[in-house]
Amino acid sequence: MMAVAKRRSKAASGPQFQPDELIEHYREMLLIRRFEEKAGQLYGMGLIAGFCHLYIGQEAVVVGLQAVIEPNDTVITSYRDHGHMLACGMEPKGVMAELTGRRGGYSKGKGGSMHMFSREKGFFGGHGIVGAQVPLGTGLAFAHRYNEDGGVCLCYLGDGAVNQGQVYESFNMAALWKLPVVYVIENNKYGMGTSVDRASATTDLHRRGEAYGIPGEAVDGMDVVAVRVAGARAVTHARSGKGPYLLEMKTYRYRGHSMSDPAKYRSKEEVSRMRAEHDPIDQLRNRLLADKATDEAGLKEIDRTVKAIVTEAADFAQQDAEPDPGELWTDVVLEG
Repeated sequence: MMAVAKRRSKAASGPQFQPDELIEHYREMLLIRRFEEKAGQLYGMGLIAGFCHLYIGQEAVVVGLQAVIEPNDTVITSYRDHGHMLACGMEPKGVMAELTGRRGGYSKGKGGSMHMFSREKGFFGGHGIVGAQVPLGTGLAFAHRYNEDGGVCLCYLGDGAVNQGQVYESFNMAALWKLPVVYVIENNKYGMGTSVDRASATTDLHRRGEAYGIPGEAVDGMDVVAVRVAGARAVTHARSGKGPYLLEMKTYRYRGHSMSDPAKYRSKEEVSRMRAEHDPIDQLRNRLLADKATDEAGLKEIDRTVKAIVTEAADFAQQDAEPDPGELWTDVVLEG
């Protein structure tokens, strides 16, 4: 089955959206949620090795932003990247197969959770080194400007990465050359196990670009509609030649930093409160029901469809062959 998340052909703008658009956002967020839950299960079974960082709780950020970019635009992010891949339209089978180290994975089973790419979908990878994707994303924006192709780069980073020196070198270069890049800080409140309050001297992260003249704003990253509206504003700014824009998405991850993190640095009550009061999927679900855009039966059908896609992806990932040992020597050196 094909991935339900596809890139739009036109950028969306304005606060008014058609019911079918919101239903599609619900489906996309639910796909990411169910996919990540299944990935967590496979990790627990020992079928996924190494690091695995789940995106559960943050789905509204990438779904809302994908809705406002064009096919020619580019996306780059950190190691918490499965949701970004799915939102870009990458096949769940290929993503799950890469997680389990199989031939059918996007990096032929050699990259794992943190290193998948798809030039076809404009996704230039998750990156395991904290903050490393920011200068790379700035480079992608430079390529858009140099080639005069009208593209914009969405460059995602976390609240932990925002204190890296290379981030500010990138901000300076992007502002100096007015590069078409939107820096998206996914502030989920914790960098690994450290609260943003303990790691950052100032916690208004959307203001971190002020020294370079980069405008920024804080957004409710648990509300896909708010994300989409702010995202449209930021992308329009960057695409019009005005230079970079900074969005601080105030979001939350329900699981630990990675699958090996018991997350004892925060209370169960805090997590439960966020789930009960701010869950991005539940908020949109309630809106769809209140607006009579769909009913309980329609939502259950979406869930069944999504679960079938995820189950098929997991089955494929477990049955697919492992890479041939000879693959160790491929994709290492590019002959000149």
